[in-house]
Amino acid sequence: MTGLVIKNTGSWYTVLTDDGQTIDCKIKGNFRLRGIRSTNPVAVGDRVEIKVSPEQAVAFITEIKDRRNWIIRKSQNLSKQSHILAANVDQAFLVVTVNYPQTSTTFIDRFLASAEAYRIPVVLVFNKTDLLDDDELRYQQMMIDLYDNVGYECRAISAEKGDGIDELRDMLRDKITLFSGNSGVGKSTLLNKLIPGVQLKTAAISDAHNTGMHTTTFSEMLRLPFGGWAIDTPGIKGFGTFDMEPEELSGYFRDIFYFSKDCRFNNCTHTHEPGCAVLKALEEHYIAESRYNSYLSMLNDKEEGKYREAF
Repeated sequence: MTGLVIKNTGSWYTVLTDDGQTIDCKIKGNFRLRGIRSTNPVAVGDRVEIKVSPEQAVAFITEIKDRRNWIIRKSQNLSKQSHILAANVDQAFLVVTVNYPQTSTTFIDRFLASAEAYRIPVVLVFNKTDLLDDDELRYQQMMIDLYDNVGYECRAISAEKGDGIDELRDMLRDKITLFSGNSGVGKSTLLNKLIPGVQLKTAAISDAHNTGMHTTTFSEMLRLPFGGWAIDTPGIKGFGTFDMEPEELSGYFRDIFYFSKDCRFNNCTHTHEPGCAVLKALEEHYIAESRYNSYLSMLNDKEEGKYREAF
């Protein structure tokens, strides 16, 4: 029996079968993905084969179909393992906020680079515009201009007030979309607006630290009433990158890659080499300093061989 994994609680997987049944499944203890060291070998969005065992009154996932893509991050607790956020997606919406809480550009850049590595288009959704003062609105526009110039679509919305929601519906229609972002940026509020009646839990951010608190505790695919699916994932504080070689990294930063083609050396790391076109572009402000610093932080990840929780 074949189906789609629509929910992952960590120990159980809910599979929507091709004939419309929803069946809770487990995996065998020795079930592991070939070639991927993952804390969750089965991810939401996977197409799987399942087998129902009448004598044990339980269903097991027996096979994962080939994935067309996935988005992956380093596991926080196990530095040599990955955590797959979702598989087989058409696009990702990264929900960010310039305040309440503040999303760092390093976090954004790490997510974008990881999505770039697996050819997943990303839309940056700037939420909570209704809470921003004039200075914060100007800073938000600077961020939008930065990422728009790099080639990423950006949308400014207020999920609470409903501003900009109609435009998002058109972008989501008939697609499988991963929703991700830091805790507290308003993913659940946004999904509640997009899917009337779903009633996902929301929580106020921590006043003491201006940080979000987890409200979503597992990954789940939610059917959109106008066609398509939204994949809701728990809010994440950091985004450690996984399985990226230093020589590949510049290819995942569109702006750096654009200038790197003019470097004197093919194996230029864009850190110190003579004739480096990237360093020249940085000096002339064609590459934003924040983007370059994110690139350096990911290079350091590989050298240190550990997860950088600060991001």
